[in-house]
Amino acid sequence: MNETEEAAEALAKERYLIMNLVRVAAIITLIAGLAIARDVIPAPWALGAAMAVGGMVSFFFGPPLLARRWKAQDRGEE
Repeated sequence: MNETEEAAEALAKERYLIMNLVRVAAIITLIAGLAIARDVIPAPWALGAAMAVGGMVSFFFGPPLLARRWKAQDRGEE
């Protein structure tokens, strides 16, 4: 393997790690939101509902949006 292939592989590993961290953070947000909405954690119900919805949206749409942005950067687009 040459240097460019190694750099590309390192970049891909870094991006994969970031995408999975986004998913894990979204799951944690979702679970915390559900706990708040079910009065396991004392906080306003609306906060729990918003966190749960935000966690679900982040889980499903966060990684694809990141991938699309990275692909655009790789092609030299903004």
